[in-house]
Amino acid sequence: MFTHTEFLSATNTPFSYFPIVLQLFAALGFVGLVMVATHFLGPKRQTSDKLINFESGIEQKGNARQPVAIKYFLTAILFVLFDVEVIFFYPYAVNFKQLGWEGFLAVLMFVGFFLTGFIYIIKKGALKWED
Repeated sequence: MFTHTEFLSATNTPFSYFPIVLQLFAALGFVGLVMVATHFLGPKRQTSDKLINFESGIEQKGNARQPVAIKYFLTAILFVLFDVEVIFFYPYAVNFKQLGWEGFLAVLMFVGFFLTGFIYIIKKGALKWED
């Protein structure tokens, strides 16, 4: 008879993917049908109020192309940078027993580099909001 792994590999045929393909076509068909139906069934009254730009219930004031303070972009970039670095702790947390002291020392070096960068950013005043 087959072992468990032989049984799984023996039943892995192209027809095994038929339910996935069928569900994909059903989902795409539903989305397409709903988009076409709303286009033909929806109201088409275009008034001047509906044609103006609208942002979260707030009326627009002035030009949208005004310069924005670089602090917003800097804070966003720093958030993404440090957020991605924190993600690298997950593989260590999952495998900390197998990595042993060598892995622990590698993570300590990583934390050291991480903190060095953070201290550098604090010293440069990148997170101060006063103008």
